[in-house]
Amino acid sequence: MSSTLADVVAALEQRYPTGTAQAWDAVGLVVGDPAAPVRRVLFAVDPVAAVADEALAWGADLLVTHHPLFLRAVHGFAAGTAKGAVAHRLARAGVALYAAHTNADAAAGGVADALADAIGLVDVQPLVAAAGEPLDKVVVMVPVEHAERLVDALAAAGAGALGEYTRAAFTSTGEGTFVPSPAAHPAIGRAGEVARVVEARIEMVAPRRRRAAVVAALRASHPYEEPAFDILEPAALPGPTGLGRVGRLPEPQTLDAFARRVAGALPATAQGVRYAGDPGLVVRKVAVLGGSGDSELDAVRAAGADAYVTSDLRHHPASEARERADFEGRGTPALVDTAHFASEWPWLARAADRLAADLATAGATVETRVSVLVTDPWTGHVDTHRKDSV
Repeated sequence: MSSTLADVVAALEQRYPTGTAQAWDAVGLVVGDPAAPVRRVLFAVDPVAAVADEALAWGADLLVTHHPLFLRAVHGFAAGTAKGAVAHRLARAGVALYAAHTNADAAAGGVADALADAIGLVDVQPLVAAAGEPLDKVVVMVPVEHAERLVDALAAAGAGALGEYTRAAFTSTGEGTFVPSPAAHPAIGRAGEVARVVEARIEMVAPRRRRAAVVAALRASHPYEEPAFDILEPAALPGPTGLGRVGRLPEPQTLDAFARRVAGALPATAQGVRYAGDPGLVVRKVAVLGGSGDSELDAVRAAGADAYVTSDLRHHPASEARERADFEGRGTPALVDTAHFASEWPWLARAADRLAADLATAGATVETRVSVLVTDPWTGHVDTHRKDSV
């Protein structure tokens, strides 16, 4: 069975929810008919003309890129502009375009995790953890013979999802008691008489955004005229998502050896990999952030990382970080600067594999491919040599 574009988008957004993207970002479907069939999906970092050519040559129905084609708002995309030409060419050929950017950066199994895995880090956690989705805890009492049906109804409305598990619930039993009024229509008991019922207490969590649907399902499936239930709001705890990752190397390495390790794990680019710090510094704990990451230097220091792998490090933040490390006599964090494209590329294979697996679970088949085009904008590198001053 083939998938529609809407099916594929739903699978992507299950892995990389668009609501987790940064406010300034532009993610989601850019070009494409949701009803169109999708048999082939190409993954790439950048939606540039060469990648569009590759998608058309392979016969892709969908191009998924990390970087958006239009990051800033536009009022049109005429084919007379570079970006507009890409959009028009894809649209004419029936190739959809989808962007997963900062939502893929933060997601569990996203860009940051893929970079950490490529380098070989273990015991990985978010560098800057995002709060998990706000949850409700639903507590409801129901006669024990109706408990299973009520759990099923709450689960169908969105309750009971915990990570990779669904229909998660806790039940205990006790005695419920009540006196129906003359105006009541009790399912159990008589007006004016004390009723005692063996009841199950059911506890399930649910996304707060699903509260109305969960409460409606509870009322519709409960046998009582007035079901007894509570909706609690648990404290928000850091979740498995967020900016960057921090972990440790299986075995310590010198900074120079570690930088070479990073270079060997990422696609070759004209920039290569450069580092700032003592080449002999022993590196054990490492922070990573795919793409531009000098905004999180304070978080890296707070995490106690020996080295920080990221991209686009600017002169002043990098210089200040190194001066501070030297002034304090710590020497850390050392900085390892990679090409922006290279630090994000490892995610593509993971995203492609997971999309195919997710759709297969739903009984659909899709063929995926990862572009190996190097779309880093820098095309050459010249080593400089210090000359003796005159």
